[in-house]
Amino acid sequence: MGNMTSYVETCETFRIDIPEHFNFVRDVMHARSAETPDKVALIGIEADGTTINRYTFAELTEMSNRMAHLLRANGVGKGDKVFVQVPRVVEFYAALLGSFQIGAVPMPATTQLMGKDQQYRINRSDAVVVICDEAGAERFDTVRNSCPTVATALITDAERDGWTHLGSALAAQTADAAEVENTLATDPLLLYFTSGTTGGPKMVQHTGSYALGHEITARFWHDLTPDDVHWTVSDTGWAKAAWGKLFGQWIVGCTIVMWNIVGKPDFDRMLTLIPELGVTTFCAPPTLYRAFAQMDLASYDWSTLRHCTSAGEPLNPEVIETWRSATGTTPYDGYGQTETVCLVANYPSEPVKPGSMGLPAPGMHVDVVDDDGNVCADDVEGNICVRTEPRPIGLFDGYWRDEDKTAQVFQHGWYYTGDRATRDSDGYLWFVGRADDVILSAAYRIGPFEVESSLIEHPAVMETAVVGKPDADRGNIVKAFIILAAGYEPSDELTAEIQEHVKTTTAPYKYPREIEYVTDLPKTVSGKIRRVELRERDA
Repeated sequence: MGNMTSYVETCETFRIDIPEHFNFVRDVMHARSAETPDKVALIGIEADGTTINRYTFAELTEMSNRMAHLLRANGVGKGDKVFVQVPRVVEFYAALLGSFQIGAVPMPATTQLMGKDQQYRINRSDAVVVICDEAGAERFDTVRNSCPTVATALITDAERDGWTHLGSALAAQTADAAEVENTLATDPLLLYFTSGTTGGPKMVQHTGSYALGHEITARFWHDLTPDDVHWTVSDTGWAKAAWGKLFGQWIVGCTIVMWNIVGKPDFDRMLTLIPELGVTTFCAPPTLYRAFAQMDLASYDWSTLRHCTSAGEPLNPEVIETWRSATGTTPYDGYGQTETVCLVANYPSEPVKPGSMGLPAPGMHVDVVDDDGNVCADDVEGNICVRTEPRPIGLFDGYWRDEDKTAQVFQHGWYYTGDRATRDSDGYLWFVGRADDVILSAAYRIGPFEVESSLIEHPAVMETAVVGKPDADRGNIVKAFIILAAGYEPSDELTAEIQEHVKTTTAPYKYPREIEYVTDLPKTVSGKIRRVELRERDA
């Protein structure tokens, strides 16, 4: 049963005490380094998939000290913003830990950002430091003259005019202990830009207590103990890195795995690394599980793996069953946002209802609420909301420098997530979709996920996304974009077969009246499908 033997009892008794002062480096990393200096905190795999480096808590603390000295030497202090656009390399941890140590505020960003994206984020936040790999540095140089607040530019993997090589600069710093800023738990900790599934990115600034809130994520959803080796597959620029590669894992005291995947993942190598590294708990987006479901999973060694999780979008029941039958582990869905820690999840101690998001996380009052703040009856669709009185640990205070947007999402004593769901009589939540993604067709409300779940059950469908397409008669029709599984080719006959399949496995009015076969789907860095882009493409 892991860390939770009784969901009800855990919800009644679990508490996180928030101290007045909190610094993640001092109170977690230094403490771990003092207690277990030689314990491996991070297993880093290089892009080749075979070169493996291990870093102890003591070594990461030394790296943090060097980075803190370097930042201070460049005039960086408490509250200053540090733009961090690096791949899945150890320098990511150097940048974040060193920033936390001096009270600076790192801004992780995906390596996919172009120059205009960098410029937008840097100028919106007044960042004073930029840390990039060579590709990011090349892009930033095209907009550098338009970013007047940047005083320091550090590059991780090359020599470049106008840039300081980070590795060399760190080596030149002393490893002696650097002063730790005595930050408050309410002081800014890090700044994320939302992934923007339905609009432009917003600034989500978390405070120090956000790190402590991820104990909920790690202890109950990931089910971690100090003995675990945990692998969350995620880009460093996505908040999922904070969920699965940083805070909660090292608060618990386990080992983190990070592979610097370049380009399309080598799925075979990924699965062989699990037993080689002794991975016990694994978290990946639905995109990966859907790809794994097309493989001969029975041919792999699953002896070390005991617990799996999935996040980004709900995982389809068909994929869950394929994975479970081969590995003996069930991927437990978890739900949250850039703005939060884990809000809803399935847990080893509780029955899993295939297709359900699960139950609210301990410490979180999450419910289905109407637009006026009233809790909806069972099985009635509404907004997924988080009660803000009392304010839960790990929920952001608001969108930085955007009072209007903040006011929109904090209403009636609730935080409105922008997602829609129903709640059943057992308290389980069932995802419908983003509020903007729900399809209104001939007076019917259709959630894209329920149609996608039906589609994915057809053997020809490897991955799919469903949107509403404007229609003169119905307002909208259901349109499906489908990536076919190996061995299938588009045809009118296949389209008719898939449409009939949906009619017979869900309500007939939900079937896709139009199907378009594609080779890929637009996604955010977190693996969420950008249905807004698909709708715009049709429009």
